[in-house]
Amino acid sequence: MVDDFAPFREFVCSTLGGASEFCVVGEAADGLAAIQKAEELQPDLILLDVGMPQLNGIEAARRIRKLAPSSRIIFVSQESSVEVVQLAFSLGAMGYVVKAYAGTELLAAVQTVLQGRHFVSARLAGNVFTYPEDPPGPFSPHKNARSHEVRFYSNHTALLNGLAQFIKTELGEGNAVIVLATKVHQNLLVQRLQAADPNFGSALQQGRYLPMDVDETLATYMVEGVLDVARFRKESEKLVDTAARTAIGKPPRVAACGECASTLWCRENPDAAIAVEQLWDEIARERNVKICCGYVLSNLQREREHDIYERICAQHSCVCSE
Repeated sequence: MVDDFAPFREFVCSTLGGASEFCVVGEAADGLAAIQKAEELQPDLILLDVGMPQLNGIEAARRIRKLAPSSRIIFVSQESSVEVVQLAFSLGAMGYVVKAYAGTELLAAVQTVLQGRHFVSARLAGNVFTYPEDPPGPFSPHKNARSHEVRFYSNHTALLNGLAQFIKTELGEGNAVIVLATKVHQNLLVQRLQAADPNFGSALQQGRYLPMDVDETLATYMVEGVLDVARFRKESEKLVDTAARTAIGKPPRVAACGECASTLWCRENPDAAIAVEQLWDEIARERNVKICCGYVLSNLQREREHDIYERICAQHSCVCSE
Protein backbone atom coordinates (compact mmCIF):
# COMPACT_ATOMS: atom_id res chain seq x y z
CA MET A 1 0.00 0.00 0.00
CA VAL A 2 1.60 3.26 -1.16
CA ASP A 3 0.23 6.67 -0.08
CA ASP A 4 1.80 9.66 1.67
CA PHE A 5 -1.27 10.16 3.90
CA ALA A 6 -0.92 7.79 6.84
CA PRO A 7 -4.63 7.72 7.87
CA PHE A 8 -5.62 6.62 4.37
CA ARG A 9 -3.00 3.87 4.41
CA GLU A 10 -4.45 2.71 7.72
CA PHE A 11 -7.96 2.70 6.23
CA VAL A 12 -6.88 0.61 3.23
CA CYS A 13 -4.83 -1.82 5.30
CA SER A 14 -7.72 -2.25 7.72
CA THR A 15 -10.18 -2.83 4.88
CA LEU A 16 -8.04 -5.43 3.17
CA GLY A 17 -6.77 -6.94 6.40
CA GLY A 18 -10.35 -7.69 7.37
CA ALA A 19 -10.70 -10.04 4.40
CA SER A 20 -9.18 -13.45 5.14
CA GLU A 21 -7.84 -13.93 1.61
CA PHE A 22 -5.60 -10.83 1.75
CA CYS A 23 -2.42 -10.05 3.63
CA VAL A 24 -0.79 -6.60 3.54
CA VAL A 25 2.95 -7.24 3.24
CA GLY A 26 4.28 -3.67 3.16
CA GLU A 27 3.61 0.06 3.13
CA ALA A 28 5.37 3.06 1.63
CA ALA A 29 4.83 6.83 1.82
CA ASP A 30 6.56 7.98 -1.38
CA GLY A 31 7.37 6.81 -4.90
CA LEU A 32 11.00 5.93 -4.33
CA ALA A 33 10.19 3.81 -1.29
CA ALA A 34 7.45 2.13 -3.33
CA ILE A 35 9.96 1.05 -5.98
CA GLN A 36 12.31 -0.33 -3.33
CA LYS A 37 9.52 -2.24 -1.59
CA ALA A 38 8.18 -3.62 -4.87
CA GLU A 39 11.58 -4.96 -5.91
CA GLU A 40 12.21 -6.41 -2.45
CA LEU A 41 8.81 -7.97 -1.77
CA GLN A 42 7.56 -8.77 -5.31
CA PRO A 43 3.95 -8.44 -4.07
CA ASP A 44 0.98 -9.86 -5.92
CA LEU A 45 -0.76 -6.48 -5.86
CA ILE A 46 0.29 -2.85 -5.36
CA LEU A 47 -2.16 -0.07 -4.45
CA LEU A 48 -0.57 3.18 -5.57
CA ASP A 49 -1.39 6.88 -5.22
CA VAL A 50 -0.56 9.35 -8.01
CA GLY A 51 0.46 12.48 -6.13
CA MET A 52 3.36 11.66 -3.79
CA PRO A 53 6.63 13.29 -2.65
CA GLN A 54 10.03 12.54 -4.23
CA LEU A 55 8.50 10.58 -7.13
CA ASN A 56 4.90 10.56 -8.35
CA GLY A 57 2.93 7.35 -8.72
CA ILE A 58 2.94 7.38 -12.52
CA GLU A 59 6.73 7.40 -12.71
CA ALA A 60 6.93 4.90 -9.85
CA ALA A 61 4.62 2.54 -11.75
CA ARG A 62 6.76 2.88 -14.87
CA ARG A 63 9.82 1.66 -12.94
CA ILE A 64 7.93 -0.96 -10.92
CA ARG A 65 6.71 -2.61 -14.12
CA LYS A 66 10.37 -3.36 -14.95
CA LEU A 67 11.47 -4.44 -11.47
CA ALA A 68 8.35 -6.37 -10.43
CA PRO A 69 6.64 -7.34 -13.70
CA SER A 70 4.32 -9.86 -12.03
CA SER A 71 2.93 -7.34 -9.55
CA ARG A 72 -0.49 -5.98 -10.50
CA ILE A 73 -1.14 -2.30 -9.92
CA ILE A 74 -4.31 -0.50 -8.88
CA PHE A 75 -4.17 3.28 -8.62
CA VAL A 76 -6.15 4.75 -5.72
CA SER A 77 -6.00 8.51 -6.12
CA GLN A 78 -7.86 11.81 -5.89
CA GLU A 79 -6.72 12.49 -9.45
CA SER A 80 -9.54 11.77 -11.89
CA SER A 81 -8.51 13.43 -15.15
CA VAL A 82 -9.09 11.18 -18.16
CA GLU A 83 -5.55 11.80 -19.42
CA VAL A 84 -3.89 10.63 -16.20
CA VAL A 85 -6.15 7.60 -15.92
CA GLN A 86 -5.43 6.59 -19.53
CA LEU A 87 -1.69 6.99 -18.91
CA ALA A 88 -1.99 4.75 -15.86
CA PHE A 89 -3.67 2.02 -17.89
CA SER A 90 -1.15 2.44 -20.73
CA LEU A 91 1.62 1.71 -18.23
CA GLY A 92 -0.04 -1.58 -17.36
CA ALA A 93 -2.19 -0.67 -14.35
CA MET A 94 -5.16 -3.00 -13.99
CA GLY A 95 -7.45 -0.77 -11.96
CA TYR A 96 -8.19 2.84 -11.08
CA VAL A 97 -10.22 3.84 -8.02
CA VAL A 98 -11.00 7.48 -7.24
CA LYS A 99 -10.37 7.97 -3.51
CA ALA A 100 -13.80 9.41 -2.82
CA TYR A 101 -15.24 6.04 -3.92
CA ALA A 102 -12.70 3.84 -2.14
CA GLY A 103 -15.08 2.97 0.69
CA THR A 104 -17.48 1.24 -1.69
CA GLU A 105 -15.15 0.16 -4.50
CA LEU A 106 -11.86 -0.96 -3.00
CA LEU A 107 -12.62 -4.62 -2.33
CA ALA A 108 -14.47 -4.97 -5.62
CA ALA A 109 -11.51 -3.44 -7.47
CA VAL A 110 -9.03 -5.82 -5.83
CA GLN A 111 -11.16 -8.89 -6.53
CA THR A 112 -11.73 -7.83 -10.14
CA VAL A 113 -8.05 -7.20 -10.85
CA LEU A 114 -7.03 -10.51 -9.29
CA GLN A 115 -9.42 -12.15 -11.76
CA GLY A 116 -7.35 -10.64 -14.57
CA ARG A 117 -9.93 -7.96 -15.44
CA HIS A 118 -9.68 -4.17 -15.45
CA PHE A 119 -11.60 -2.08 -12.93
CA VAL A 120 -12.63 1.53 -13.53
CA SER A 121 -14.13 3.70 -10.79
CA ALA A 122 -17.75 4.76 -11.09
CA ARG A 123 -16.50 8.37 -10.99
CA LEU A 124 -15.02 7.74 -14.46
CA ALA A 125 -18.10 6.09 -15.96
CA GLY A 126 -18.82 7.21 -19.49
CA ASN A 127 -15.16 7.43 -20.51
CA VAL A 128 -13.58 4.88 -22.82
CA PHE A 129 -10.08 3.70 -21.97
CA THR A 130 -7.69 1.51 -23.92
CA TYR A 131 -5.53 -1.18 -22.36
CA PRO A 132 -2.45 -3.18 -23.39
CA GLU A 133 -3.34 -6.00 -25.76
CA ASP A 134 -2.16 -8.83 -23.52
CA PRO A 135 -3.47 -8.36 -19.96
CA PRO A 136 -2.54 -11.03 -17.41
CA GLY A 137 -4.97 -13.85 -16.80
CA PRO A 138 -6.63 -14.57 -13.45
CA PHE A 139 -4.32 -14.64 -10.45
CA SER A 140 -3.78 -18.19 -9.20
CA PRO A 141 -6.40 -19.47 -11.65
CA HIS A 142 -8.59 -22.33 -10.47
CA LYS A 143 -9.52 -25.30 -12.57
CA ASN A 144 -13.17 -24.23 -12.59
CA ALA A 145 -12.71 -20.54 -13.40
CA ARG A 146 -15.98 -18.92 -14.44
CA SER A 147 -17.26 -15.94 -16.40
CA HIS A 148 -19.79 -14.15 -14.22
CA GLU A 149 -19.78 -10.40 -14.80
CA VAL A 150 -21.74 -7.66 -13.10
CA ARG A 151 -22.26 -4.29 -14.76
CA PHE A 152 -23.63 -1.26 -12.94
CA TYR A 153 -25.42 1.36 -15.01
CA SER A 154 -26.58 4.88 -14.18
CA ASN A 155 -29.95 4.55 -15.95
CA HIS A 156 -32.22 2.08 -17.74
CA THR A 157 -31.23 3.22 -21.24
CA ALA A 158 -27.60 2.40 -20.52
CA LEU A 159 -28.67 -0.95 -19.06
CA LEU A 160 -30.62 -1.88 -22.20
CA ASN A 161 -27.77 -0.82 -24.47
CA GLY A 162 -25.30 -2.89 -22.45
CA LEU A 163 -27.49 -6.00 -22.42
CA ALA A 164 -28.22 -5.66 -26.14
CA GLN A 165 -24.50 -5.50 -26.93
CA PHE A 166 -23.80 -8.55 -24.75
CA ILE A 167 -26.61 -10.52 -26.45
CA LYS A 168 -25.51 -9.49 -29.94
CA THR A 169 -21.92 -10.60 -29.25
CA GLU A 170 -22.94 -13.97 -27.81
CA LEU A 171 -25.42 -14.74 -30.60
CA GLY A 172 -22.73 -13.77 -33.11
CA GLU A 173 -20.49 -16.47 -31.64
CA GLY A 174 -23.20 -19.07 -32.10
CA ASN A 175 -24.11 -19.25 -28.43
CA ALA A 176 -27.61 -19.60 -27.00
CA VAL A 177 -28.62 -16.68 -24.80
CA ILE A 178 -31.06 -16.75 -21.86
CA VAL A 179 -32.44 -13.27 -21.14
CA LEU A 180 -34.12 -12.59 -17.78
CA ALA A 181 -35.78 -9.18 -17.93
CA THR A 182 -39.09 -7.41 -17.39
CA LYS A 183 -41.66 -7.54 -20.19
CA VAL A 184 -41.05 -3.88 -20.99
CA HIS A 185 -37.30 -4.41 -21.22
CA GLN A 186 -37.76 -7.60 -23.25
CA ASN A 187 -39.71 -5.66 -25.90
CA LEU A 188 -37.15 -2.86 -25.98
CA LEU A 189 -34.27 -5.34 -26.24
CA VAL A 190 -35.87 -7.08 -29.22
CA GLN A 191 -36.31 -3.70 -30.93
CA ARG A 192 -32.65 -2.83 -30.38
CA LEU A 193 -31.43 -6.22 -31.55
CA GLN A 194 -33.59 -6.20 -34.67
CA ALA A 195 -32.22 -2.77 -35.56
CA ALA A 196 -28.58 -3.56 -34.79
CA ASP A 197 -28.17 -7.21 -35.83
CA PRO A 198 -29.30 -8.40 -39.28
CA ASN A 199 -28.83 -12.01 -38.11
CA PHE A 200 -31.11 -11.67 -35.08
CA GLY A 201 -34.09 -13.12 -36.97
CA SER A 202 -32.13 -16.29 -37.70
CA ALA A 203 -31.18 -16.63 -34.05
CA LEU A 204 -34.86 -16.35 -33.13
CA GLN A 205 -35.82 -19.07 -35.61
CA GLN A 206 -33.07 -21.34 -34.28
CA GLY A 207 -34.35 -20.84 -30.73
CA ARG A 208 -31.01 -19.46 -29.54
CA TYR A 209 -32.64 -16.38 -28.03
CA LEU A 210 -34.59 -17.46 -24.92
CA PRO A 211 -36.48 -14.56 -23.27
CA MET A 212 -37.73 -15.13 -19.72
CA ASP A 213 -40.04 -12.71 -17.91
CA VAL A 214 -38.28 -11.87 -14.67
CA ASP A 215 -41.50 -11.37 -12.67
CA GLU A 216 -42.91 -14.75 -13.69
CA THR A 217 -39.56 -16.41 -13.05
CA LEU A 218 -39.23 -14.94 -9.56
CA ALA A 219 -42.80 -15.94 -8.73
CA THR A 220 -41.77 -19.54 -9.45
CA TYR A 221 -38.71 -19.44 -7.21
CA MET A 222 -39.84 -17.30 -4.27
CA VAL A 223 -41.91 -18.56 -1.33
CA GLU A 224 -43.07 -15.78 1.01
CA GLY A 225 -40.04 -13.66 0.11
CA VAL A 226 -37.53 -16.50 0.53
CA LEU A 227 -35.71 -18.12 -2.37
CA ASP A 228 -36.45 -21.83 -2.84
CA VAL A 229 -32.88 -22.91 -3.56
CA ALA A 230 -33.67 -26.46 -4.64
CA ARG A 231 -36.34 -25.34 -7.09
CA PHE A 232 -34.10 -22.59 -8.44
CA ARG A 233 -31.27 -25.06 -9.09
CA LYS A 234 -33.54 -27.59 -10.73
CA GLU A 235 -35.35 -25.16 -13.03
CA SER A 236 -32.24 -23.15 -13.91
CA GLU A 237 -30.25 -26.24 -14.83
CA LYS A 238 -33.16 -27.48 -16.92
CA LEU A 239 -33.25 -24.10 -18.71
CA VAL A 240 -29.50 -24.21 -19.37
CA ASP A 241 -29.79 -27.74 -20.79
CA THR A 242 -32.63 -26.62 -23.09
CA ALA A 243 -30.59 -23.65 -24.29
CA ALA A 244 -27.49 -25.78 -24.86
CA ARG A 245 -29.32 -27.91 -27.41
CA THR A 246 -29.83 -24.85 -29.63
CA ALA A 247 -26.26 -23.50 -29.52
CA ILE A 248 -24.31 -23.79 -32.78
CA GLY A 249 -20.96 -22.35 -31.72
CA LYS A 250 -17.74 -24.35 -31.68
CA PRO A 251 -17.72 -25.36 -28.94
CA PRO A 252 -21.44 -24.77 -28.24
CA ARG A 253 -21.99 -22.61 -25.20
CA VAL A 254 -24.79 -20.98 -23.22
CA ALA A 255 -24.82 -17.35 -22.07
CA ALA A 256 -27.28 -15.65 -19.73
CA CYS A 257 -27.96 -12.04 -18.86
CA GLY A 258 -30.56 -9.83 -17.26
CA GLU A 259 -31.88 -8.27 -14.10
CA CYS A 260 -33.13 -11.07 -11.85
CA ALA A 261 -31.05 -10.31 -8.74
CA SER A 262 -31.20 -6.56 -9.30
CA THR A 263 -35.01 -6.75 -9.30
CA LEU A 264 -34.91 -8.44 -5.88
CA TRP A 265 -32.56 -5.76 -4.52
CA CYS A 266 -34.87 -3.01 -5.83
CA ARG A 267 -37.73 -4.76 -4.03
CA GLU A 268 -35.75 -4.49 -0.78
CA ASN A 269 -34.86 -8.16 -0.63
CA PRO A 270 -31.05 -8.05 -0.83
CA ASP A 271 -30.57 -11.43 0.87
CA ALA A 272 -32.55 -13.13 -1.90
CA ALA A 273 -30.62 -11.12 -4.51
CA ILE A 274 -27.29 -12.32 -3.14
CA ALA A 275 -28.58 -15.90 -2.90
CA VAL A 276 -29.56 -15.74 -6.58
CA GLU A 277 -26.10 -14.44 -7.49
CA GLN A 278 -24.45 -17.23 -5.49
CA LEU A 279 -26.51 -19.86 -7.32
CA TRP A 280 -25.82 -18.38 -10.75
CA ASP A 281 -22.15 -18.27 -9.81
CA GLU A 282 -22.23 -22.00 -9.13
CA ILE A 283 -23.95 -22.60 -12.46
CA ALA A 284 -21.40 -20.43 -14.27
CA ARG A 285 -18.62 -22.53 -12.81
CA GLU A 286 -20.22 -25.98 -13.11
CA ARG A 287 -21.91 -25.57 -16.51
CA ASN A 288 -19.45 -23.16 -18.18
CA VAL A 289 -22.24 -20.63 -18.65
CA LYS A 290 -21.18 -17.07 -19.47
CA ILE A 291 -23.26 -14.69 -17.32
CA CYS A 292 -23.70 -10.92 -17.36
CA CYS A 293 -25.82 -9.34 -14.59
CA GLY A 294 -27.12 -5.80 -15.08
CA TYR A 295 -27.96 -3.34 -12.28
CA VAL A 296 -29.23 0.23 -12.43
CA LEU A 297 -27.57 1.82 -9.42
CA SER A 298 -27.21 5.47 -8.46
CA ASN A 299 -24.14 6.74 -6.62
CA LEU A 300 -26.41 7.59 -3.68
CA GLN A 301 -27.70 4.03 -3.42
CA ARG A 302 -24.17 2.66 -3.82
CA GLU A 303 -23.01 4.75 -0.85
CA ARG A 304 -26.13 4.19 1.27
CA GLU A 305 -26.07 0.41 0.79
CA HIS A 306 -22.37 -0.14 0.22
CA ASP A 307 -22.34 -3.37 2.25
CA ILE A 308 -24.88 -4.93 -0.12
CA TYR A 309 -22.96 -3.55 -3.10
CA GLU A 310 -19.75 -5.19 -1.91
CA ARG A 311 -21.50 -8.52 -1.26
CA ILE A 312 -22.96 -8.42 -4.79
CA CYS A 313 -19.55 -7.64 -6.29
CA ALA A 314 -17.95 -10.48 -4.37
CA GLN A 315 -20.12 -13.02 -6.23
CA HIS A 316 -18.74 -12.04 -9.64
CA SER A 317 -15.57 -12.60 -11.62
CA CYS A 318 -15.66 -9.10 -13.13
CA VAL A 319 -17.14 -5.79 -11.97
CA CYS A 320 -17.78 -2.86 -14.32
CA SER A 321 -19.44 0.54 -13.95
CA GLU A 322 -20.73 2.00 -17.18
